[in-house]
Amino acid sequence: MGRRKIDSWLMDMDGVLVREEHAIPGADEFLARLRERGSPFLVLTNNSIYTRRDLAARLRTSGLEVPEESIWTSALATAGFLQDQRPGGTAFVIGEAGLTTALHDAGYTLTERSPEYVVLGETRTYSFERITRAIRLIEDGARFIATNPDPTGPTPDGLVPATGSVAALISRATGVEPYFVGKPNPLMMRSALNAVDAHSETAAMIGDRMDTDVVSGLEAGMETVLVLTGVTTREEAERYPYRASRIVDSVAELLPAIA
Repeated sequence: MGRRKIDSWLMDMDGVLVREEHAIPGADEFLARLRERGSPFLVLTNNSIYTRRDLAARLRTSGLEVPEESIWTSALATAGFLQDQRPGGTAFVIGEAGLTTALHDAGYTLTERSPEYVVLGETRTYSFERITRAIRLIEDGARFIATNPDPTGPTPDGLVPATGSVAALISRATGVEPYFVGKPNPLMMRSALNAVDAHSETAAMIGDRMDTDVVSGLEAGMETVLVLTGVTTREEAERYPYRASRIVDSVAELLPAIA
């Protein structure tokens, strides 16, 4: 890994380890090597729908063994951020179990009556009624937080609107922009590094997107690796004003770098 010795590894999930519920070739060997060497690692996702347990089960069905404690989501980062900002606060939430569970575990009370925050996350079925409620609560003074800025999400049938798109709708209606906690906010990276007691100087971030994975790793002071098994080609990567420390075909190429 260049000049740095990498002790800890953070990695995106979709496009790095799995693609459309199938394990990417070499991902199982990469994870097995990390476990054998005892290297701290975290699998990161901006998707806030699922709990860590859910995601571990989904990865297992793809043939990948990742323990629950080695998964970090934008929902967990958001809950940790709110716990630091206003311990024991209240929130109106648009989202699913991944987000509501994380907020409950952080000591938050979920309410529709004068909440301190409106927290927007991912859901398979955005309700017009709840979006309207969020708009009115923000108009009444609730602070607006969103788990991640991704405008769309992939499904087997094609793209669907995601948190970023719904956040734009709410912002257009209220004139209030949300604070996004997930990638590319370096806050997501720092919370992940803290979760495994790692230091950015000796950590690497592996991702398939320049505009979220690579830039957030870069801004957090980490080594960055772009894999070409997801949405970005080598030619597309060259168009960005910043570069990944390294571009590889897949995580299988990183096996020699694991100390």
